[in-house]
Amino acid sequence: SKEWTNFYIKTRKGNLDLAFDVLSDMVLNPLLKSADIEREKGVVVEEIGMYEDTPMWKISDYFENLIFKGNELGRDIIGTRKSVKSLTRNDFDLYRKRYYGSNNIVVTVSGGVSTNTVKKLSKKYFGSLTKTKKPKATKFSSKKKKVEVFLSTQKREQAHFILGFLASKRGSKERFAEEVLSTILGKGMSSRLFTEVREKRGLAYSVKASREVYSETGYFEVYAGVDPKRIDEAIKVTLEELYSIANNKLPISVKELKKAKEFIKGHVALGLEDTKAINSFFGIKELLLGESETPKQVYEAIDKVTIDEVVTSAGRIFSSNKVNLAIVGPYDKKERFEKLIS
Repeated sequence: SKEWTNFYIKTRKGNLDLAFDVLSDMVLNPLLKSADIEREKGVVVEEIGMYEDTPMWKISDYFENLIFKGNELGRDIIGTRKSVKSLTRNDFDLYRKRYYGSNNIVVTVSGGVSTNTVKKLSKKYFGSLTKTKKPKATKFSSKKKKVEVFLSTQKREQAHFILGFLASKRGSKERFAEEVLSTILGKGMSSRLFTEVREKRGLAYSVKASREVYSETGYFEVYAGVDPKRIDEAIKVTLEELYSIANNKLPISVKELKKAKEFIKGHVALGLEDTKAINSFFGIKELLLGESETPKQVYEAIDKVTIDEVVTSAGRIFSSNKVNLAIVGPYDKKERFEKLIS
């Protein structure tokens, strides 16, 4: 991701020692042969082309380029054709010296294993790591005071857009109310956006709302794939749904709130049936924030969210002069969309 690299092995518990051996060798002692690097560079360049040919995937990059413009977070993880082709063995060696240190790693294991076993194996295979002094990233600061639009002109049968706003960062106290807000608006077939945009008006097959979080900031987004001729209507209806909660014109009912909470808790529980997801659930927060929380704590925090807190979050996030809009479609000028969302 833009904030961490994850190496993992999934195996039966009887192979845990061997898994640690292999994984630590990958992380600490990669060969990084020049021939392998050159071959992989060709693979990545082709991957860049694949993403560019798949608007449903690529539009997320366009949106982050826009909303994080001027900051490292606005860069694509995959890079550009030029940057990939320019990489050398020395670049990887320098990167590893900067970031691969004992003070910048978390090892997680989930499954039928004991804590003592994991501690011993971690010390055995990762104990040689020393501290590193990683460079500081440019602290994120938004100076946005007006709506912004990014347009990628492509002649396609379907147009795609992501509309969004800056929101709270990872670990913020507002995150639970924001998650309930995104669920009410665009998660599941009974959500407001699904009902209005797809079911009632037939403007899109796929429409959803979600949150993305980073250590210093985050954002709230709505994605939709629509008929190119009806994109203006789809964007307008989407904004109306967002503002209707912020302005409390269409109040959230107790039933709607409860349904959203159960949806979130159900997805957390189902997601944690996979061991890799368990590692991510605990490990990422530990790595980036130096703390962790249990599923029970998440459920309790979700249960405490009130309607007023959700409405307050909507009012704070959905500011009409801070809308960000990324579009892929057969359009020549972005001014029409700037006018539409202003």
